[in-house]
Amino acid sequence: MAKIATDRTTIDLFAQDKRPGRPKTNPLPRTEQLKLNKRNQIKRDRSKGLKRIEFKVSDKLYEQLSQHASDADMTRSAYIEHILTQMLTR
Repeated sequence: MAKIATDRTTIDLFAQDKRPGRPKTNPLPRTEQLKLNKRNQIKRDRSKGLKRIEFKVSDKLYEQLSQHASDADMTRSAYIEHILTQMLTR
Protein backbone atom coordinates (compact mmCIF):
# COMPACT_ATOMS: atom_id res chain seq x y z
CA MET A 1 0.00 0.00 0.00
CA ALA A 2 1.34 3.41 -0.96
CA LYS A 3 1.76 6.11 1.62
CA ILE A 4 0.06 9.35 0.55
CA ALA A 5 0.75 12.47 2.65
CA THR A 6 -2.90 13.58 2.65
CA ASP A 7 -4.21 10.15 3.69
CA ARG A 8 -4.95 10.27 7.43
CA THR A 9 -7.06 7.12 7.63
CA THR A 10 -4.02 4.96 8.29
CA ILE A 11 -2.62 6.79 11.30
CA ASP A 12 -0.02 4.10 12.03
CA LEU A 13 1.83 5.09 8.84
CA PHE A 14 2.14 8.65 10.14
CA ALA A 15 3.09 7.93 13.75
CA GLN A 16 6.63 9.25 13.30
CA ASP A 17 5.67 12.31 11.28
CA LYS A 18 6.07 15.64 13.05
CA ARG A 19 2.92 17.71 12.79
CA PRO A 20 3.41 21.33 11.75
CA GLY A 21 2.52 23.89 14.34
CA ARG A 22 3.66 26.72 16.49
CA PRO A 23 6.77 25.94 18.54
CA LYS A 24 6.38 25.86 22.29
CA THR A 25 7.92 29.05 23.70
CA ASN A 26 6.67 28.95 27.28
CA PRO A 27 7.45 26.05 29.64
CA LEU A 28 4.21 26.56 31.62
CA PRO A 29 0.95 24.88 30.62
CA ARG A 30 -1.74 27.14 29.17
CA THR A 31 -3.85 27.22 32.35
CA GLU A 32 -0.84 28.41 34.38
CA GLN A 33 -0.02 31.02 31.74
CA LEU A 34 -3.56 32.40 31.97
CA LYS A 35 -3.41 32.59 35.77
CA LEU A 36 -0.04 34.36 35.64
CA ASN A 37 -1.24 36.82 32.99
CA LYS A 38 -4.38 37.60 35.00
CA ARG A 39 -2.32 38.15 38.16
CA ASN A 40 -0.01 40.53 36.28
CA GLN A 41 -2.99 42.40 34.82
CA ILE A 42 -4.44 42.90 38.31
CA LYS A 43 -1.08 44.23 39.53
CA ARG A 44 -0.91 46.69 36.60
CA ASP A 45 -4.46 47.87 37.30
CA ARG A 46 -3.72 48.36 41.00
CA SER A 47 -0.60 50.38 40.22
CA LYS A 48 -2.78 52.63 38.02
CA GLY A 49 -5.23 53.07 40.91
CA LEU A 50 -8.03 51.09 39.26
CA LYS A 51 -10.57 49.05 41.20
CA ARG A 52 -12.70 46.22 39.86
CA ILE A 53 -16.50 46.39 39.88
CA GLU A 54 -18.62 43.48 38.67
CA PHE A 55 -22.35 43.41 38.04
CA LYS A 56 -24.83 41.58 35.86
CA VAL A 57 -27.09 43.21 33.30
CA SER A 58 -29.70 41.96 30.82
CA ASP A 59 -28.77 41.11 27.23
CA LYS A 60 -30.70 44.13 25.98
CA LEU A 61 -28.85 46.56 28.25
CA TYR A 62 -25.53 44.91 27.39
CA GLU A 63 -26.16 45.38 23.67
CA GLN A 64 -27.24 49.00 24.21
CA LEU A 65 -24.11 49.76 26.23
CA SER A 66 -21.94 48.13 23.58
CA GLN A 67 -23.62 50.10 20.79
CA HIS A 68 -23.40 53.45 22.60
CA ALA A 69 -19.76 52.80 23.50
CA SER A 70 -19.01 51.95 19.88
CA ASP A 71 -20.77 55.11 18.70
CA ALA A 72 -18.73 57.17 21.18
CA ASP A 73 -15.53 55.39 20.03
CA MET A 74 -14.89 54.13 23.58
CA THR A 75 -14.55 50.78 25.23
CA ARG A 76 -17.61 49.54 27.07
CA SER A 77 -15.74 49.85 30.37
CA ALA A 78 -14.72 53.45 29.66
CA TYR A 79 -18.25 54.28 28.57
CA ILE A 80 -19.75 52.88 31.79
CA GLU A 81 -17.18 54.84 33.81
CA HIS A 82 -18.13 57.98 31.85
CA ILE A 83 -21.85 57.46 32.59
CA LEU A 84 -21.21 56.85 36.30
CA THR A 85 -18.98 59.93 36.54
CA GLN A 86 -21.66 62.08 34.89
CA MET A 87 -24.36 60.81 37.25
CA LEU A 88 -22.25 61.34 40.36
CA THR A 89 -21.19 64.90 39.44
CA ARG A 90 -24.79 66.11 39.08
